Amino acid sequence: MIPKTFIFFHLVAMWCTIHRLTTRVSAFSFNSAATRRHNFQPVALRLSSTTSEAAPLAVIPRVKASDATDASEGPVLIKGWVRTLRKQKEVAFVQINDGSNLGGIQCVVPLSEIDEDTKKELDKVSTGCAVVVEGPLVKSQGGKQAVEVTANKLKVVGDCPGDTYPLAKKRHSLEYLRTIAHLRPRTNTIAAVARVRSHLAGAIHSFFQEVGFVYVQTPLITASDCEGAGELFRVTTLEMDKVSDLPLKKTEDGKGTTDEIDHSQDFFGKPAYLTVSGQLGGETYASALGDIYTFGPTFRAENSQTTRHLAEFHMVEPEMAFADLDSAMENAEQMLQYVVKHVLDKCKEDLEFFAKFYDKELVKKLEALVEQPFARVSYREAIAYLQEEIAKDPSKWQFPDVEFGTDLSTEHERWLAETKFGSCVFVYNYPKAIKAFYMRDNDEDGGETVNAMDLLVPGVGELVGGSQREERLDVLLDKMGELELDPEDYWWYLDLRRFGSVPHAGYGLGFERLVTYVCGIENIREAIAYPRYPGHAEF
Repeated sequence: MIPKTFIFFHLVAMWCTIHRLTTRVSAFSFNSAATRRHNFQPVALRLSSTTSEAAPLAVIPRVKASDATDASEGPVLIKGWVRTLRKQKEVAFVQINDGSNLGGIQCVVPLSEIDEDTKKELDKVSTGCAVVVEGPLVKSQGGKQAVEVTANKLKVVGDCPGDTYPLAKKRHSLEYLRTIAHLRPRTNTIAAVARVRSHLAGAIHSFFQEVGFVYVQTPLITASDCEGAGELFRVTTLEMDKVSDLPLKKTEDGKGTTDEIDHSQDFFGKPAYLTVSGQLGGETYASALGDIYTFGPTFRAENSQTTRHLAEFHMVEPEMAFADLDSAMENAEQMLQYVVKHVLDKCKEDLEFFAKFYDKELVKKLEALVEQPFARVSYREAIAYLQEEIAKDPSKWQFPDVEFGTDLSTEHERWLAETKFGSCVFVYNYPKAIKAFYMRDNDEDGGETVNAMDLLVPGVGELVGGSQREERLDVLLDKMGELELDPEDYWWYLDLRRFGSVPHAGYGLGFERLVTYVCGIENIREAIAYPRYPGHAEF
């Protein structure tokens, strides 16, 4: 009788032999693991075997256009979308963009050297279709790029009918592209914005991590209004389409109902909103961890159609314990210079594109931000400078009336940054009446101003806003009373002042405004994938 162990190992050996003979690793096959997991770039695949017959089976690596800088020893795979196709008698030129850089990569297809299947696939190629190309990287015969692909295989993965494709080979307006926001990342402008935005976000995290800040994720749903401005989006599960079914508060005698909605029957048992800032939550963690930052989406129900405002955007909000306003300004300056330098180093091609088509002085402007110290001026001094300038010719100004208490408009901010100082400038010590309740009153002027600052940058205006927070419980309660804010809604925030309160400061950076500044584009709606603004929530 044959031992069971012998049968088992014999079957295993047979399976390995059959598997080795029948398995053919084709990186060009769309059923292969290498293609399904195309983000991995293995050099070779070896099948396990105890016999010497097993040979390494090469897996063709995928190369992105941005990494195609030198000729290759063997074939590579290029995967992307066709920008252009030019056919000549003996050769075809296919320009492919995979999103990794601006120019993509040129694939040269020698028509006499490809098989019939590839010729059939080449006949299906059109602008916008998705393809995979196989061939070696060779030194380019032209001067636009270092290398190109000599394609010996090509396969169309996804067709793109030219008669209905919205992105014809011409330059489209940014306004039109917003109507096809799901396709606009395929354009040079929006793709370049996305790459720069990605580098900016990564650099922001790198900066704060390097200087010892802890990344905190604060909630998107809140019951408090951080700014006290009332511009909040309501979150509810009540049936708003059936007004007659809405629960109403009862009268004091309990016999009737009022006209007010009874939020105790809503999902959270009280009115809830989308957050306008992560600051209040950030302060709680700064009061335990010292230095923290948040980086997430925020929402403002502000009925604004300007090029500077969105209803949904992202805020970078560091909070520092045992810190004052000078600490916040210093940190903001260091952070901005760090992230802009990172983009100058890593996104040269995209910045050159923006400089060519949108802002000729862009690179020079960004280099100046990195190299020049930021100016600092008090609000009172800034008002005096503006009054002196406006008096020369008030007709040149949209808002010529400027006095103490004026909330500076964009034209005022830009004049200060671009003309008066010629650099980024911090304006600090703003009037109490135009700033939020949590900002610390300045003792030296009897609380007429608060220890707050805005950072103004050339070409944009306000980019950062911050303050030293009011750490004194009695003062904070008085301010909340003046603004008719219910302390019960902020009980947890007030507890920070009751239990181990310390001087602390922070600021908020509008991330999309930073993107517009660094890219030199005018409208903030191009700085985010799917812009949300009054009357528009498509995609």
